[in-house]
Amino acid sequence: MAEKTQCGFCAVRILKISYEDEGGVHTIHPVLLDDAFASGDKILIDCGYAGFLPLLERAAAEQGAQLEGLAAVIITHHDPDHVGALAELTESYPGIRVMASEEDAPCVSGIKPSPRLALAAAHRESLTEERRREAKAYEAEISATRPVRVDRLLKDGDVFPWCGGTEIIATPGHVPGHISVYLRGCRTLIAGDALIVNRGRLRAANPRYSVDPAEAGRSAKKLARLGAERVICFHGGVYVHARPSLAQT
Repeated sequence: MAEKTQCGFCAVRILKISYEDEGGVHTIHPVLLDDAFASGDKILIDCGYAGFLPLLERAAAEQGAQLEGLAAVIITHHDPDHVGALAELTESYPGIRVMASEEDAPCVSGIKPSPRLALAAAHRESLTEERRREAKAYEAEISATRPVRVDRLLKDGDVFPWCGGTEIIATPGHVPGHISVYLRGCRTLIAGDALIVNRGRLRAANPRYSVDPAEAGRSAKKLARLGAERVICFHGGVYVHARPSLAQT
């Protein structure tokens, strides 16, 4: 079930989207911010795979919301499950401002290839035949992601007025340009893939899927210093009473 939280500054809607892939059911958690109390803006954070726009719309409708009137979409990083639906989203809802980190914007806009492609090429020969096929399919998925112009470049420490203060946190490691979003008024961290919930525990980004696992670990410790009470992970969903667990990441 999708989840909505009223924090006194805005409505934070966690859009739970489940889908079947490789014989299993997976779930992702884009986030819709509705700053109706102040600016009136609606902000979407990440948007899922290509073809997921109807699923996004349905998840929003389940909470009595809609994507019509979105002011902006923030992309935490250029992976297909986070940015794949961006082209169809901006085509269906013209006027949305696309925001991404300075490092990741060239990937989102198609000027620069994803750093994952170079990493995959470097490790291809060390993989088993089965893993090589999986990697090749993932590389094709990255390459097929449609480019979209980025309207606003984001950097560490940028603050927007939404939701009692929305801060951009640079969290490299999973990919070099990864960012997370901290809602100061709600003490809520939207971590993207910088953190995951795995088997009921809050953990740093999975090293297997990180371009730089050591850097990902340092980013997790950086997030721990924020003192967030609640963390929303793209993979794993919401984790409440997060401060003790963050201290152990």
